[in-house]
Amino acid sequence: MTAISLRKVEETAPALVSLYKTAGVSLTKHGLGGQRAAVYLVVDHSGSMKPYYKDGSVQALADRVLGLSAHLDDDGSVPVVFFSTDIDAVTDISLTDHQGRIDRIVAGLGHMGKTSYHLAMDAVIDHYLDSGCVDPALVVFQTDGGPINKPAAERYLCKAAKLPMFWQFIGFGDPGSKQFEFLRRLDELPVPHKRVVDNAGFFHAGPDPRKVSDAELYDSLVGEFPQWLAAARARGIVA
Repeated sequence: MTAISLRKVEETAPALVSLYKTAGVSLTKHGLGGQRAAVYLVVDHSGSMKPYYKDGSVQALADRVLGLSAHLDDDGSVPVVFFSTDIDAVTDISLTDHQGRIDRIVAGLGHMGKTSYHLAMDAVIDHYLDSGCVDPALVVFQTDGGPINKPAAERYLCKAAKLPMFWQFIGFGDPGSKQFEFLRRLDELPVPHKRVVDNAGFFHAGPDPRKVSDAELYDSLVGEFPQWLAAARARGIVA
């Protein structure tokens, strides 16, 4: 049974009904029907991201993540971390107030700096642990390039492998860019030499993420989640 019903989505966020239905198909296909999870969205707010805010790509991703979250979490909202050189904001998007929400948040933020993955990861980990949530977490982590501190990012991901959290990285931009080499390496960090389980995935959404179909995006967001759940349960990380 879904966390939030279709009727509730129709009443509170009619613009998301199609996304909600498509997300449900993808979850069922991957054996995740009825699965509960806390869904997080982490958004790159570095200077090079400006075009993706302007063209609506970030808002589109937020809407899609909301459509997915409605199946997994029953509170109707998704915590969102905006990061650049530091943490620029920790807020949320909700079914009842999603339209134009990204623009409203960004209007209140300051300078678009560089890219510090580890600070964003730390903020998500703190939020999750402080929430007292008993369900595992699915973290959708969007970026358009590599971090300014690669050792710190790798260290945080490896430490987080002991927590019930899966990190699904999504890249905006040219798939051939060397900016994504680090994320490919992060995705393939050895188990158990570096981390106790494989707790991360990575895929490219390309230079125009809005052109990725909803079905393809959802398959990419949840495709590795079942394998992680199985491995995390086997290690006692997830109940």
